[in-house]
Amino acid sequence: MLAALNRALARLEEGLVALLLAGMTLMTFSQVVARYGFDAGWVWSLEATTTMFGALLMVGISYAMRLHAHMNVDAFVNTLPRPLKRAVTLLAIALCFAYLALMIWGSLELVNHLRELGTSARDLPVKRWIIMSMIPAGFLLLGVRLAQIAAEVVRGHRDTLGHSHGDPRQAPESDTAAD
Repeated sequence: MLAALNRALARLEEGLVALLLAGMTLMTFSQVVARYGFDAGWVWSLEATTTMFGALLMVGISYAMRLHAHMNVDAFVNTLPRPLKRAVTLLAIALCFAYLALMIWGSLELVNHLRELGTSARDLPVKRWIIMSMIPAGFLLLGVRLAQIAAEVVRGHRDTLGHSHGDPRQAPESDTAAD
């Protein structure tokens, strides 16, 4: 069941990344054509593109975590014996969870405040709190990925947060491969 949930989450991330990249590209391209070809354009296109970029960033954080694409500095950690390396990795994950909890709490406070204010986006006909909800959602998605990594470390399937540069045990598995 967890494998199916992981595959569904991976497909959701990949679909959102593709949709947001395509939307940003089409929006920007059509805006350039409208401006320079027809001396026209849409007032809301910059805000829409910026909003899509923010959503892409929030989804991309967890997507990169799944692919082990985040940069990590593990020169010191790699010198440690395996049990200590795993303990240091779990400590790092615990610190990441503490930071994540603060970010989720702060972003939920922001969303709640914006909801109470009832303000709309500047150029889009959408309430600001709805747009800003992507922040806690993205951090929750990252929390799911961190929990998966923590479980892998506890089970002994990996030793660090990132790749161990050539260690085949640390290579990410394909989440979307056919069973």
